[in-house]
Amino acid sequence: MRGSAASERAELGRGAAIASMSVALLLVALKLWAVWQTESMALLGSLADSALDLVASLVTLLGVVIAARPADSSHRFGHGKAEALAAIFQVMLIAVSAAGIAMRAGQALIEGERVTGAGEGIAVSVIAIVATLGLLAYQRYVIARTRSVAIRADHVHYQSDLLLNLAVIAALVLDRYAGLSSADPLFGLGIAAWLLWGAWRAGGEAIDHLMDREWPEAKRSRFVEIAARHPELARLHDLRTRTSGGIDFVQFHVDLPGDYTVEKAHDIIERVESDLCREFPDIELLIHIDPAGHVDEPGNVLVEQDEFAKLENKP
Repeated sequence: MRGSAASERAELGRGAAIASMSVALLLVALKLWAVWQTESMALLGSLADSALDLVASLVTLLGVVIAARPADSSHRFGHGKAEALAAIFQVMLIAVSAAGIAMRAGQALIEGERVTGAGEGIAVSVIAIVATLGLLAYQRYVIARTRSVAIRADHVHYQSDLLLNLAVIAALVLDRYAGLSSADPLFGLGIAAWLLWGAWRAGGEAIDHLMDREWPEAKRSRFVEIAARHPELARLHDLRTRTSGGIDFVQFHVDLPGDYTVEKAHDIIERVESDLCREFPDIELLIHIDPAGHVDEPGNVLVEQDEFAKLENKP
C-alpha cells in the first residue's frame, strides 16, 4: 500500500513539474517578444521571473524524481530532502533575479526612460494570467495529494506571477496612457521587492525540512492523544518528529511493566503502531520500550518529559 502511494505521489509530482515547465516556456517566449516591443522595465522584471520559473521548474523536476527514489543502502531514510534542496535552489535564483531587476529599474527611474508600446505587453500579460491560473489550480491539487515542498515552492512563484502580471498591466497603462513616466520603473522596484518576499516565504519551509524541525505543536498533540488511547502504555517520552519530502518520521520511548514477556510487549507495540499508522498513513515509526521506572537521561527535559502528563495538564 505504501509503495503504491509513493508511486502515485511521484507521478503527480512529475506531472506538476512538467506542467510548470511548459507554462514557463510559453511565458518566456511571449514576454521576450513583448519586452523587445515595449522596452518596459516592469515587463522585463516579469520576463526575468518567468525565465527563473523555467529554470526552477527544471530543478523541481529533478528534486521530485530524486525524492521519489526508495531508500537504499546509502540513504536508509530515503531521498525526500532532495525536494528541500530544490526549493532552496529556487530561492537563490529568485533573490539574484530580484537584485538584477531592482538595479535595472533604478537606472530607468534615474534616466527617465519610457516604454515604447503598451498594447503588446498588456496582451501578453493577460495570456500569462490565464495560463498561470490553470497551472495554480493543478498545483493545488498535487500539493494536497503529495505535500511536496518543492511543488509548494514552485506554487509560490506562480502565485506571485498573478500579481506581477497585474502590476505589469497597471504600469503600462499608467506610463503609456496616463503619462506617468515613473510608473513603470517604480512597479519594477515593487516587483523586485515582492520576489524577495516570496523567496523568504518559500525558503522557510525548505529550511525547516533540512534542519529536521519538529512538527507543529497541534500535530504533535494529536499524535500523543492517539497513543494515549492505549492504557497499557505509560510515560511516553523522548518524542522526536521530522518531515522529509512526503514522509513523516516519528520515534519515541514508552514505559511498559518490566515483568512483561518480549512477546506480550511486542503485541502491545504492534497494536499501537497499527493505530498510529492508520491515523498518520505517511509515517515511518520507531518505538523504544523502557521498563517502568527506568530513566534514560536524568535531568534532560527533552528526553524525560512525559508527553502523556502534558496532555493531562492542558487547560
